[in-house]
Amino acid sequence: MRLKGLDLNLLIAFDVLLEEHSVSRAAERLHLSQPAASAALARLRAFFKDDLLVLHGKRMIPTSHAQGLVPEVKKILGKVDSLIAMSAEFDARRSERVFRIMASDYITAVLIGPAVQRLQELAPRIQLDLRQANDRMLAEFERGEIDLILTPEPYISDDHPAELIFEERHVVVGWEKNAALWEPLTEKVFLSCAHVAVTLGPNRQVTFADQFLDARLKGRSIEIFAPSFTMVPWLLIGTTRLSVMHERLARAFMRTLPLRSQPLPVDLPLMREMVQWHSAREQDQGLIWLRNLLQETAHASHEVVLT
Repeated sequence: MRLKGLDLNLLIAFDVLLEEHSVSRAAERLHLSQPAASAALARLRAFFKDDLLVLHGKRMIPTSHAQGLVPEVKKILGKVDSLIAMSAEFDARRSERVFRIMASDYITAVLIGPAVQRLQELAPRIQLDLRQANDRMLAEFERGEIDLILTPEPYISDDHPAELIFEERHVVVGWEKNAALWEPLTEKVFLSCAHVAVTLGPNRQVTFADQFLDARLKGRSIEIFAPSFTMVPWLLIGTTRLSVMHERLARAFMRTLPLRSQPLPVDLPLMREMVQWHSAREQDQGLIWLRNLLQETAHASHEVVLT
């Protein structure tokens, strides 16, 4: 399609080229050959009468005109994405859509796992592409490569809509034969035990609970840092170590593993687990349906926790 002489497909190429500052990397993302990506850049230069990207050493640097075009192009692409979502009907039972969801292994275990049991009945052809958080998460989200992010409230973006899925308590978990857990923990006993903590992603991001505990309690001895929440039980069983864990996850583990839990000896605020989507997809009927399914699943699991 052309508008005033511009092939609108070139706007997608422009967006990727200006993000990557590299023709070869842009070609990979666009699933084009490098000569085809170079040709797209040449056509863009001819249309806008500007170099757009200038080679400097081994890196391409955007011109001032190109930098001015970036936000406008992103707005146009976002509106097109929103228009497509608004006009598309969504039939869950027939849809073969792939939903790309960024979530921790914790939220996968306590929310997405129960939700996929319902998906098999309600939407048997839908696929989920589950991804763990990484240092490219927000960039991928901004480019529309992630449909939903499930994360605690402090980590959501202020630029896009989000809603609360559920609130979560934290508890202390350890091996069921750990004498420290045979009665409610005092702060002294809690600090006298060695701990297992979790850090997430390549940047070793500290968890929601550990951020608060590190600020309020001094002298906690962490012997092991695990790269995921679901790895923790295997580092507790047969030892005197403790770990601070989400209550829903702890209950799930205690149904099958020799673990015991006790309340935290200090006050920790409830964690607000959120779901976030791109503002350009506000009217996406498929995402609305999936968010409703997650809300219903969270509500049902909350009733189980209460009982």
